[in-house]
Amino acid sequence: MPMSLEDAQALDAADPLRGFRSQFQLPDGFIYLDGNSLGAAPKATFDEIDQAMRHEWAEDLITSWNKAGWFSLVTELGDQLAKLIGAGAGEVVVCDTVSTNIFKLLHAALGLRPDRKVIVGEGHCFPTDLYMSEGVAATASGVQLRMQGVDGDRLEDLIDDTVAVALINHVDYRTGELRDMAALTKIAHDAGALVIWDLCHSAGALPVDLNGAEADFAVGCTYKYLNGGPGAPGFIFAAQRHLAEVTQPLSGWWGHAAPFAFERGYRGDAGIRKFLCGTQPILSLRAVKPALDIFSQADMGALRTKSQALGNLFIDLVEERCAGHGLSLTCPRDADRRGSQVSFSHEEAYAILQALIADDVIGDFRAPNVMRFGFAPLYVGYADVWRAVDRLVHILESGIWQNERFHQRGAVT
Repeated sequence: MPMSLEDAQALDAADPLRGFRSQFQLPDGFIYLDGNSLGAAPKATFDEIDQAMRHEWAEDLITSWNKAGWFSLVTELGDQLAKLIGAGAGEVVVCDTVSTNIFKLLHAALGLRPDRKVIVGEGHCFPTDLYMSEGVAATASGVQLRMQGVDGDRLEDLIDDTVAVALINHVDYRTGELRDMAALTKIAHDAGALVIWDLCHSAGALPVDLNGAEADFAVGCTYKYLNGGPGAPGFIFAAQRHLAEVTQPLSGWWGHAAPFAFERGYRGDAGIRKFLCGTQPILSLRAVKPALDIFSQADMGALRTKSQALGNLFIDLVEERCAGHGLSLTCPRDADRRGSQVSFSHEEAYAILQALIADDVIGDFRAPNVMRFGFAPLYVGYADVWRAVDRLVHILESGIWQNERFHQRGAVT
């Protein structure tokens, strides 16, 4: 028998994570299944930003660099985030953008393997990873790209003794497929190569164990599952064993060993701060802190269990109730092989998704034909999933998605 709304509500009542939902600001009536693009706002963020603006900036002004600890935020937040991704203190810094951080880390890895000139990546990865890899290849002498889906079908078959570094997405942004971090890292290391893991769709969504997998480097963002707000800073992980030797090309003053000595020549910091560039966005950094405080209270094992259950329920309900309407599952059916999202394809995916949004079910679209639904377990419940599918059934059966207004594309799709 298909699950009823009452069954889903009973699961919510027994959910050990149910208390976290009240810590997020969610509009009444909205079913928000897009935490994989932009996480919901923690209520504590409003007071945090108010304090930073009205008191620290407006009243204490420049003294807040010391008095309010602005200058050390990048590493304090990094140490807090490190606990979520299996890193140690002094191995993570919150800074800049994912794109900028990928550029830094690709150059850093190439510098550690100067006799090798190949970067391995995924031809179907999120575009910024591909574009930044192209940019590095264009600016680093003799460097070549080798892409899964272009130069071979299997990523592991592309990694040999000519490869300096592989840039790999832990979770595929379209399909939600989860990579085996430990296994792929070992394959790279056995070939003498390094690995940069892109954690944009896994940090905050599932347990990550960078040091357990002996990872070299990682990048990620804080605005998706980590709820840091639109345009919130990215982060860099660098394993402690690499810090003494590694360098990066964007030698801005915040990465200097003594930035306020104002020395003529550049002398990089000995630790993780060497990956900094220019002055960091303090207000955006402050918005990251409340969400990390929430995650410090959450059990990542329980979060992962609920995430998988929500995804399984969504798949089961869609396939039971939307059969015959042209939807095809494009993510792994096995919950252990996917992140915290479910993807379905349809030739009219964009219009169907817009009709859902108009009915207050927020997912997102990825070209050419994919509807993505992200399940952030701290604020998404089982009844949310049931109601979302119920509205999807109505949209498909009524054909309301065929209305012309749902086919008009905005600048952001």
